[in-house]
Amino acid sequence: MSGLIHDSDEHRAIRESVAKICARYDQRYFLERSRANEDITELWAELGEAGLLGVHLPEEYGGGGGGMQEAVVVVEELAAHGMPMLVWVISPAMIGSVLAAHGSPEQKRAWLPGIADGTKKVAFGLTEPDAGSNSHQVATTATRDGDGWRLSGSKYYISAVDQADAILVVARDAQASTPEKKRLSLFIVPTDSPGLSYQRIDTSIVSPDKQFSVFFDDVFVEPENIVGVEGDGLRQVFAALNPERVLVGAITSGVGRYAIEKASDYAKTRSVWSVPIGQHQGVAHPLAAAHIDVEVARLATKHSAELYDAGHPGAGEAANIAKYVGAEAALKALDQAIQTHGGNGLAHEYGLSELWFVTRLMRTAPVSREMVLNFVAQTSLGLPRSY
Repeated sequence: MSGLIHDSDEHRAIRESVAKICARYDQRYFLERSRANEDITELWAELGEAGLLGVHLPEEYGGGGGGMQEAVVVVEELAAHGMPMLVWVISPAMIGSVLAAHGSPEQKRAWLPGIADGTKKVAFGLTEPDAGSNSHQVATTATRDGDGWRLSGSKYYISAVDQADAILVVARDAQASTPEKKRLSLFIVPTDSPGLSYQRIDTSIVSPDKQFSVFFDDVFVEPENIVGVEGDGLRQVFAALNPERVLVGAITSGVGRYAIEKASDYAKTRSVWSVPIGQHQGVAHPLAAAHIDVEVARLATKHSAELYDAGHPGAGEAANIAKYVGAEAALKALDQAIQTHGGNGLAHEYGLSELWFVTRLMRTAPVSREMVLNFVAQTSLGLPRSY
């Protein structure tokens, strides 16, 4: 299917490598593992061995030396084969980016090679039941205990904790904070730490990457596990948030591609009244409009990755826009693909309806569409701050 994105030779090679692996691990494998609450262990390992988990990480720590543009190609292509991977966004992209930017040399050596080759995963612990989008109100607290810290509190809707070797936890620093201003710090917390527990949240999302509540009951954190500067965690978190938004744009663009391709193929072969249903404008026009929206989302995502890699000050705005338009375009494409299939759109055989809830999640997470609109209103348009 033609599109507006024209890959460089390097990006074309990356896309082809992903496609070859996806041909061996197709969507049926992905969905069967998801429904059975099992990990996609073999697929993840093969992506790591092929260098497709660390394309954006520094070469000296086992990565490919590329940037967010290369990560976009991998994540979009996986989703375009019906396999949207939340954990790719979290561990290689978000955690890898934070550690590459703010980790100590020892932390980089300890974690980045494993993240790049797929032998280690790190979850991200920011969201809390009573904080939501307001990161300033994080209540999980880190209190000094000798050279280390004690963590107490809880996190909510944390993805893939059951697969992770550690969690990068955002906590309020008790020593650095004042009543007027809360200061945050980042900590690498192994998931087998005494006092750390988690409980799965039952959702309608069909994905190998499940959601969890995580509890910290006086969890001790070793002194070498603080990331970056104590009390400066909020600024450091932004090394994760922009890549997250860019790659949500990539995931949703890929889902949109997958949905439109499936619907177009079906509309060419399914006949009613002796003609393919795609010959009718009532079917063709909505699919064409959805394709246009997805291609615009792909362009916005590509642009946001370019700005991020260049260190451009507009990268934050572009990343938010990519996330917004990607989610909206993918939901429209998926809905129209289901409609085109009629009753078959809800049959497991066609692999469309299972993607609905994980795609719908992208309208709400990692930042809601309303918060994106708030950001654009005040940052792009200069309107008064609403919160």
